Amino acid sequence: MTSARPAAAPLARYDQLFIDGAFVAPEDGSLVESIDPATGRPWAVVAFGGRRDVDKAVAAARAALAGPWGRMPGHERAALLRRFADLYKAQARELAILETRDSGRALRESLADVGGHSNAYHWWASLADKAAGRTIPFDDSVHAFTSRVPVGVVGAITPWNVPLMAACWKLGPALAAGCTVVLKPAEQTPVTSLELGRLFAAAGFPPGVVNIVPGTGKDGAGEYLVAHPDVDKIAFTGEGATAKTILRAGAETMKRFTFELGGKSPHILFADADLEQALNAATNSAWTLCGQSCALGSRVLVQRPVYDQVVAAFAARAGRVRVGPPLDEATHMGPQAHAEQLAKTLSYIETGTAEGAQLVTGGHRLAGPEHAGGYFVAPTVFAGVSNAMRIAREEIFGPVAALIPFDDEEEAIAIANDTAYGLTAGLWTSDVGRAHRVASRIRAGMVWVNTYRFIRWSTPYGGFKASGWGRENGIEALDSYLETRTTIVSTTGRFPDAYAN
Repeated sequence: MTSARPAAAPLARYDQLFIDGAFVAPEDGSLVESIDPATGRPWAVVAFGGRRDVDKAVAAARAALAGPWGRMPGHERAALLRRFADLYKAQARELAILETRDSGRALRESLADVGGHSNAYHWWASLADKAAGRTIPFDDSVHAFTSRVPVGVVGAITPWNVPLMAACWKLGPALAAGCTVVLKPAEQTPVTSLELGRLFAAAGFPPGVVNIVPGTGKDGAGEYLVAHPDVDKIAFTGEGATAKTILRAGAETMKRFTFELGGKSPHILFADADLEQALNAATNSAWTLCGQSCALGSRVLVQRPVYDQVVAAFAARAGRVRVGPPLDEATHMGPQAHAEQLAKTLSYIETGTAEGAQLVTGGHRLAGPEHAGGYFVAPTVFAGVSNAMRIAREEIFGPVAALIPFDDEEEAIAIANDTAYGLTAGLWTSDVGRAHRVASRIRAGMVWVNTYRFIRWSTPYGGFKASGWGRENGIEALDSYLETRTTIVSTTGRFPDAYAN
């Protein structure tokens, strides 16, 4: 992001925030330019909110919670969510194009991803009237029961790699639970989140239920939202270091938190696997989203009898990846999402070489005519990687695959678990017993066997260890947006006088 330049060529304008059901100019924020990562040039002007804007958004969310939204029965919330899902589906292609412009994600990926979000919103709608409590048997002097009630106002902070998907994973369960939301998208990719405001308004959601305030994180709208005393919960996807800062800032008001953080996922290829299928998954999961996904199998663990074959196959398949303008549906892989991420990826490639890993292919910024000015990196493969190397231990978030050899099942499990993270993992084998043995011992929130990156709205997603707190998707996600209230009703109305004698 850069400061807006009045004399610049005409740009798409998203110069209003969405607060209390209306698009409004920022009160103490600013207008900034959003950079197209495929060209390195501005393509849109976007409104960023400041403290007064966050105050307005939180107040609107609080009023909606106390007003019509808070009194709305679950089946009516479900109907609104379904209407929103249908509108979303009708606009999915346009939303995907905007996400590609803002983030650089290849349009073929954006279309496949965004095209499925309406299914997720419909699924959350189906749960909006299912948050039932239970009756607790005791004796006939009391009727004891629990109720599930919304946690309150949610501050949802989403990342720059998959802004629409991350918004879906937070808005869906929050709204199904009856919460209200202030959505703060990443400063690098704010446009599609603002577009959601139009859909919520068109669907008929009461004002204040969803508010959208782009802005900076540190010293900006994000930091202020986290510390705001009228925000009851923060749902954050991003880096672990940022999560720790959020935790400290929000602790003063005893907020609830869910964190979906990083990963350095092991993708284990045993020698008895169907190697063709395993390679399909392993190369896809190394370079999808230009490597900018915490679930990707960036550590590829390969059993020694097939190690050289896998290295050669990775190199060959890297040469088949079409890297270019992301709006071209023939493109497989677009650019890194912003200049800082480009620099980070290139620095890790230098580190890998310095650590003694063998650079098999890639490892450089692309500079062809179709790449000029953009943040493009060639698909990169390192062989001979040790799990002690930084490229195997730290999240790069670029199209860099680290191929690590192993001898046997025990060593594969040890390497897989030798990480600070525990988000996802995958393994390929034709031995059913091995599949269950290994999957049960991997310390990760989601393990795939003979497939990879199968993620749906109904399957809980989240991590062990430094990969986060709580779960997104699945019924489990709804729990983090609900509180449990216990109610005890006396059936006699009698209470003894403790001081009678």
